[in-house]
Amino acid sequence: MLELETHAATEGWGQPARLYALVDTALLAAQAPGLAAAMGLDEDDAAGSLTPVEQDELPGDVSFESAVAEIAWPPQVAGCAATLERLVLPPEVDPEIPADPAAAAEFARSHPLRQEVRMVVGVTRAGAAYCALRMRSHDDEHSVVGGTDLVPGLVQLLSTTFDDTTFDDEEHHT
Repeated sequence: MLELETHAATEGWGQPARLYALVDTALLAAQAPGLAAAMGLDEDDAAGSLTPVEQDELPGDVSFESAVAEIAWPPQVAGCAATLERLVLPPEVDPEIPADPAAAAEFARSHPLRQEVRMVVGVTRAGAAYCALRMRSHDDEHSVVGGTDLVPGLVQLLSTTFDDTTFDDEEHHT
């Protein structure tokens, strides 16, 4: 997740949410040796690692959460990750946030204590998770915070993409 966060940081702020399939690097190298060679992967790199494969851009007419809730991954996908930016407010302003979603978004955009944060969250089919966060106000790689439970709602959302025990190509997309 830290590598994905570094990659996202090179593209700057204001980027759309991105979704990645995480595939076993050894499996990728075995099935696509040319791709592995182009990526500079060797057997040592492949052992026990996952490679992020960026997915098509999510539809812009629905929320990130709604789009991800419709996804189920095929069995060869070992995990998934997402990068997205959000405005966050300190907990002490929670009572002031309007109930209406549009009003709440405007409230957050205009609040003097707002902070922009980039979240990179990954989960595996086996249940592991890791998060990396970067605040725009502390925009350097030494200020990136990492941990397993920094964005529990996003961890849960991404985990639900592995809930289906069967994969039906006509019902779900990647």
